[in-house]
Amino acid sequence: MNDFITVALHRAAHGRTGDKGNRSNISVIAWHPALWPLLVEQITEAVVARQFAHRQPARVVRHLLPQLQAMNFVLDEVLDGGVNDALNLDSHGKALSYLLLDLPLQVPRALAVHLVGADDAAPAHPFPLPLSTTNQRDKT
Repeated sequence: MNDFITVALHRAAHGRTGDKGNRSNISVIAWHPALWPLLVEQITEAVVARQFAHRQPARVVRHLLPQLQAMNFVLDEVLDGGVNDALNLDSHGKALSYLLLDLPLQVPRALAVHLVGADDAAPAHPFPLPLSTTNQRDKT
């Protein structure tokens, strides 16, 4: 029996993207602290550079934020010149985190309980909010 499963990164982490000029910043934040070491080991600068090879980044740098179980990737020269120069539909590069979150991740079966969502679905929020059964405006 295989002791590992392969899942999309979005099952173990979520992300945010920002931009400055022709530089994209993509944060990857573990859904659970137990998944953090897997991210550090497997989501490296080289892996991210390969994932974005079609955007031809001049440089990829990873900054680890262990207290937050997060990492930030800085990708230089990936926004087609930046917001003012780019002719693409996503000149800010906001959708780039989705490309990163599609990377495969090897997860020990023992840690699978910390994954969210399913392989073929969008990630479910790990801390679901309670649904209100009444509308505050109906209480007048």
